[in-house]
Amino acid sequence: MKKQIVIPVLAIVHGFGGFYLYKFSLSAPESVTLYGSVDIREAALAFRVSGRVADIKVDEGDAVKAGDALAALDTEPFQNTADAADAALASISARNSLIHSGNRAEDVAQAKAKMEASDAALINAQQQYDRVSALIPSGIVSQDQVDTLKAARDLAAANLRAAEEQYKALGVGFRAEEKAESDGLLKQAQANLEISRLAVQDATLRAPSDGYILTRAIEKGMMVQAGTSAFSLSLTSPVWIRAYVDEPQIGLFNTGTKVILYTDSRPKQPYHGTVGFVSPTAEFTPKSVETADLRTALVYRIRIVVDDPDAMLRQGMPITVKRLE
Repeated sequence: MKKQIVIPVLAIVHGFGGFYLYKFSLSAPESVTLYGSVDIREAALAFRVSGRVADIKVDEGDAVKAGDALAALDTEPFQNTADAADAALASISARNSLIHSGNRAEDVAQAKAKMEASDAALINAQQQYDRVSALIPSGIVSQDQVDTLKAARDLAAANLRAAEEQYKALGVGFRAEEKAESDGLLKQAQANLEISRLAVQDATLRAPSDGYILTRAIEKGMMVQAGTSAFSLSLTSPVWIRAYVDEPQIGLFNTGTKVILYTDSRPKQPYHGTVGFVSPTAEFTPKSVETADLRTALVYRIRIVVDDPDAMLRQGMPITVKRLE
């Protein structure tokens, strides 16, 4: 009888033990290993202007910081253009100031004096013509003399009209259309100067960020065209790991997940990273990282940002990724 009671009790205890073991296995963190490679961005650097290479300051393998000068073109042609643009701007700016400020009081007074002088000249010419015309019936003067005085009178009248128009124009100032045209020419001259100054700056090629010079494609003295690659730069930041995860495990590598990164060169000194991107599109496992279990599997690409990169991480280096428990 006692034997019959012990057996059910053992069965119950075993059942509870299995239940708790199963429950613990569900809550325990899963250990997942992924495989990927280092993905370091590269940048092709080129001059924005054409010219002759005057100086090269770096070579392949050199480490550079953001803003460092890498090479320079001959700046003399660009500086000459900038000087000419500066002179043109000064001239147009002076003209624009004159148009907006109006004419000087001295110019207006001079125009008024000229108008008064023309008026006096017309009065004198008219008086001479009138006196001579009165003598025509007596035959003392010829018709040619009269015609000459008439022409002089008409010329004096024309000069007076011109002087009056000039005085009026100086008094009124420039029209709105003339001011607008002058403003447009001034803006154009300012833009030309900025373009020429920018060309002087662009004659020096600078590193856009920290990195290492991978290749150099220019030599001192050679002519280069704008946009032609001069250097290729391997960026030191950010350093990414490109890895792949199959669908059943994708939930373990959400954005922000912390991971440990192992390399063959220093397996006991792993790097640390954070999942920064999970592709929304499935793809077949790339041959460079496929394993025996994943050769025909559809996987999702993830990008891991290395939190503590150093110079030991090189482009294409194989990486083993483990989820931080």
